Amino acid sequence: MTEVTRADFDAVMTPNYAPADMVLVRGSGSKVWDQQGNEYIDFAGGIAVNGLGHAAPELVEALTDQAHRLWHVSNAYATEPSIRLAKQLVAATFAEKVFFANSGGEANEAALKLARRYAVDNYGPEKAEIISFEQGFHGRTFFTVTVGGQAKYSDGFGPKPGMVTHLPFNDLDALGDALSDRVCAIMVEPVQGEGGLVAGDALFIRRLRDLCDEHNALLIFDEIQSGMGRTGELFAYMGYDVTPDILTTAKALGGGIPIGAMLTTAEVGASLVVGTHGSTFGGNPLATAVASRALEIINQPGFLAEVKRKAARLFAGLEELNRSRKLFSEIRGRGLWAGCVLAPEYAGHSKSVVDAALNEGLMGLRAGPDIVRFAPALNIPDEDLDEGLRRFGRALETVRFED
Repeated sequence: MTEVTRADFDAVMTPNYAPADMVLVRGSGSKVWDQQGNEYIDFAGGIAVNGLGHAAPELVEALTDQAHRLWHVSNAYATEPSIRLAKQLVAATFAEKVFFANSGGEANEAALKLARRYAVDNYGPEKAEIISFEQGFHGRTFFTVTVGGQAKYSDGFGPKPGMVTHLPFNDLDALGDALSDRVCAIMVEPVQGEGGLVAGDALFIRRLRDLCDEHNALLIFDEIQSGMGRTGELFAYMGYDVTPDILTTAKALGGGIPIGAMLTTAEVGASLVVGTHGSTFGGNPLATAVASRALEIINQPGFLAEVKRKAARLFAGLEELNRSRKLFSEIRGRGLWAGCVLAPEYAGHSKSVVDAALNEGLMGLRAGPDIVRFAPALNIPDEDLDEGLRRFGRALETVRFED
């Protein structure tokens, strides 16, 4: 096998990524190791993907078993794993119909196309406006990145898809008269991930549902990150007691295997007639077999209760660390999903904190320049959670803020 180094990455990969200065080679549970044998506690979770950690034995078994049976046949043919997973998702949620894709961006693309198609079918082509929110993030396709509320991701690629309106998140007053009968859908993350771990206020989320009902618009919940147990509920909408018309999920759905899903009602889903949308690899047997097992494990009352218990342990540990260092003005989030907001005097330096943590053997994430984000495995052992906090504490003592 050809040997590779971190320098090779820069030589052969397009420059849109800037990964850390090591190459990871192995993972087990909530730990990973690099080429030099250095160990890291993983509080990044592959950006909330590795819900059951690295190389979870149950998922390895599901993948291996399916690998000996059937890999890919396309959606010209039905397969047992995809049907089984769809039935599980329908049984566990409001949904009656499921569409499988390969990623969160693809699931959101499908949701947006469905919303416009449903509007055309039922109200005419002029009902096409999509409302979304500032600092939202919905994927990297041109449609989804335009609907996302962060211009830094969508600018510089030429003319953008039209009839997309962005409003301030959690601002009831801004909703005001923004909606009209031209609106076909409101798309929202109930908890903004890339936008800084900002949870939607209960009244705000409820008002979105009411406005959609008043204007014959569809409510789309993007639960790519917040779904699959991340907030302590199977999906965040369950904690709000507000039911969307369409829900998207991905990331932890496959536990590390690429898969996305769009969930909806039979009435809305009926607009995706044969030929209107598709995916060559979406819902392939390998991915759906693994996702089926992941969903079985996560969607248990005892498992979700443990997520909430571990979340309390994580937040208590972060608050305790911050009492002495006073680096953060706020520690916020939902479930095992924390955002540490840098105090004004340290604003703009989240990378410095994440780099310092990595030097101490802890993997974390950023949510913009001002927020350090953690999304560890939902089943992270207490000892790994505590050790990660100790390493983060050492990082906070050594971090240097330099422009």
